[in-house]
Amino acid sequence: MKALVYSGPETLEYTNVPDPVARDGEVIVRVESIGICGSDMHAFLGHDERRPAPLILGHEAAGIVQGGQRAGERVTVNPLVTCGACAACKSGRDNICPDRQIISMEPRQGGFAELLAIPQSNLVTVPDHMTLERAALAEPIACGWHAVREARRILVEQDTPMRALVLGGGAIGLGAALSLAAQGITDVIIVEPNSLRRDFLKHNCGQDAREAAAIGEDAFFDIVIDGVGYAETRATASDRARPGGVIAHIGLGQSDGGLDIRRMTLQEITFIGTYTYTAEDFRQTAQAIYDGRLGALDWTESRLLSDGLAAFADIRAGKTASPKIILKPNLEMET
Repeated sequence: MKALVYSGPETLEYTNVPDPVARDGEVIVRVESIGICGSDMHAFLGHDERRPAPLILGHEAAGIVQGGQRAGERVTVNPLVTCGACAACKSGRDNICPDRQIISMEPRQGGFAELLAIPQSNLVTVPDHMTLERAALAEPIACGWHAVREARRILVEQDTPMRALVLGGGAIGLGAALSLAAQGITDVIIVEPNSLRRDFLKHNCGQDAREAAAIGEDAFFDIVIDGVGYAETRATASDRARPGGVIAHIGLGQSDGGLDIRRMTLQEITFIGTYTYTAEDFRQTAQAIYDGRLGALDWTESRLLSDGLAAFADIRAGKTASPKIILKPNLEMET
């Protein structure tokens, strides 16, 4: 099969590789749509020791099951493979399973390829009315869905409507904003420094997207979601969370710095590190997509997998207005 293989820092090769072999309980999925994630970019730049070359990246996949009882079924893929037997899995917190694996990270190859091996239990059926491009967004949006659910669980109920600030206007940040609205919080501001992306969010996605300087000095928020994870964004989060508010930290851009621990302590601001999502979060997100509760989801850009290196270069250079580029490993381009 053809695959886009990460072979070293800033190097991707579109080449032939052996077809994947399904293990017990697994099936082969023909990948029709797969998104480029920020973590793929980190690996591409050589910044992720968990993704050593050579490796097939990509974990935001949707496609068609090949063979077996589910042959021909259209599915979206939960890329997080867990043991199902530990205390975390049994309590419904399978995302923190100590033995978790994720496709595109050793020892599992990813989905920037024509075919992907994945456990059947990680597949969610896609209804006929839904395109596989939109179904592939279940993975990045589920990260925000989980973060919002965790933040709302901690916040004390109040009489006034809640406000939220989302840092970062990529697919993670936009997905978080859409998840906030779907879960009842509609007063949301997205901070996005790239003017091209910011204008796209405003005019194509109906979002209140601003530069950080345009938030207002006296604006504080019940929930701040950091979809970037740099010292600068963490500093903004700890400055803008209201007393008693919650910071939900999704981004993994930088490992330390930025938090105002003194203010967070004195104002009882809760910081939550949120890693991916549970299997239930993933199913809920997929269903919200199918039901139309997350909007039209028409903010993606599609390219062929063979053009993947150019797509990575454009994302790195800030030339893409769309929050998500979807690669097409097999030639059909959905409409």
